[in-house]
Amino acid sequence: MQATLRSFLALASLVLGSAVGPALNPGQAPKAGSRNGDQADTTERARARHVLNRLAFGPRPGEVERVAAMGVDRYIEQQLHPERIEDRATARYLARLEVLRLSPAELAEVYVAELQARLARQASGTPDSALAGRVRRPAGAADSLPAGREQLAGRRDPGAELPPGRRLAAEFQQAAVVRAVVSERQLLEVMVDFWTNHFNVFWAKGADRFLLPDYIEHAIRPNALGRFEDLLIATARSPAMLFYLDNVQSVAPGSRPPALARLERARGVRPGRPVANLQPNPGGLARGLAAAQMDSLRQRIAQRLPRGINENYARELLELHTLGVDGGYTQEDVIAVARILTGWSMSPPRQGNPRFVFNDWAHDRGEKVVLGRTFPAGRGEEEGLELLRWLARQPATMRHVTAKLCARFVADDPPAGCIDAGVHAWERSRGDLREVLRAIFRSPDFWAPEHRNNKVKTPLEFVASAVRAVGGAPDSTLALAQLVARLGQPLYLAQPPTGYPETQESWVNAGALMERLNVAMGIAAGRARGVAVNLDDYLPIGLGAAELAERAGGLVLNGAASARTVEVIARQIADLPPEQARTMAVALALGSPEFQRQ
Repeated sequence: MQATLRSFLALASLVLGSAVGPALNPGQAPKAGSRNGDQADTTERARARHVLNRLAFGPRPGEVERVAAMGVDRYIEQQLHPERIEDRATARYLARLEVLRLSPAELAEVYVAELQARLARQASGTPDSALAGRVRRPAGAADSLPAGREQLAGRRDPGAELPPGRRLAAEFQQAAVVRAVVSERQLLEVMVDFWTNHFNVFWAKGADRFLLPDYIEHAIRPNALGRFEDLLIATARSPAMLFYLDNVQSVAPGSRPPALARLERARGVRPGRPVANLQPNPGGLARGLAAAQMDSLRQRIAQRLPRGINENYARELLELHTLGVDGGYTQEDVIAVARILTGWSMSPPRQGNPRFVFNDWAHDRGEKVVLGRTFPAGRGEEEGLELLRWLARQPATMRHVTAKLCARFVADDPPAGCIDAGVHAWERSRGDLREVLRAIFRSPDFWAPEHRNNKVKTPLEFVASAVRAVGGAPDSTLALAQLVARLGQPLYLAQPPTGYPETQESWVNAGALMERLNVAMGIAAGRARGVAVNLDDYLPIGLGAAELAERAGGLVLNGAASARTVEVIARQIADLPPEQARTMAVALALGSPEFQRQ
């Protein structure tokens, strides 16, 4: 225990000294070798390593060599077309997750039933565990584990004790991490993660508990490498987004739904008269309802109605999703956008199929002006679509979104050359995201030495890359996503519309880095729930400390380990028993400053 603590403290000081300092330059740092092949840091290997750290969630054993052999440019082009890449292993893992088979209506049923059961439990004093694991398994779902992992069936599944709704949530979080670790379509998964953050929806808000999976699977994922305009419209029409940012509450002042209007007509009330001023009319009946019953129903409907324009979605649409905070819009523009989007709503979940609806009765049909452009009166839903297409083509939108892409793929402070290249591609292709990304990946800024190993990994990136680095795989439990949450990034649970931060200042501190070292130790030792690792495939037991440190650095860092890191690892494992030395060497390589960056 003391040896482990000494090792972690030694490497923690190395990480803290490097993670916030200058980026490592792989062209200058001394490299660790590996007996798994020629580890000379050739130009093509360095390019392959860089691409796998940026376009993917890190390399798996031997993948740097494979990509270098096939050609880095060819690999990039392949990743830009995920529909051409076979991905059967991922499909096998995902087949066991029920949440991906359920519609929003079916998920709503689960959550409503769970809420009713919770209320009943509270009344009777029944413990929560009474409902654990009672989730329907859809017809055709695979009961067997992926090939070669049957031996893991005995591992305790932390999701088995969860109530149905929480288990389904854990499954969906697990799906994201499984895809990051296993999928051959790595760039697609990186882009799904990027857009999920860009168009953030907080999962724990009301109806979004059952709306968000459909949002990710059918609004984000199919459009992640398509046209930005289509992606923007898909998110804008998603019930999850409209509910999260309150557009379902946004109506033209004074508008009244047809049901209320029918009740008012039945009572002989002049349309538009304030409900609070209505008086019972003993002589009026509607479909067999007594007057008092009808007045009570009308009052209940009126109390639940939104009473005017809500600006939340309009503001975030301009500030975060399109133009950016410096996009030149004013408060008047926000109001005009909110007016254009009145009526964009969702069907009530109780109707059995939550979906996008346009409520014409709630729409502001007057003329609006946004950034000097006039939107004529009376165009209904079409003017909202026209607004979104127009925003997607604005120069400020191109620059704002491209800058965020460059920040993700190049540097936290995106260089101007990268942004310009992406914007020009956007203009030429009318927002084809493949073309924008291709331009970024061909930009000299993307390949510049100062922009390699200069970005600190988010918790998702760290966990996925660590599992991939040691040839690990998700096991039969739902625990892999819990490792990401443990490091401070519970998936889909960023409450503000800005999503999770991606800059190093948000993730680099002593406590967070020590927790990463603990996770690294669990993965290397095979004790981390959710991960299956067999180091025998890559490192034999019984190597000397110097050779073991060098080969562990080669396995995990693919030639990017500095001499200082290898020296620290060798010193810390020198007096340990052989098996413990191997585990510690791999854990310290995963916890090294080089591995914290990509």
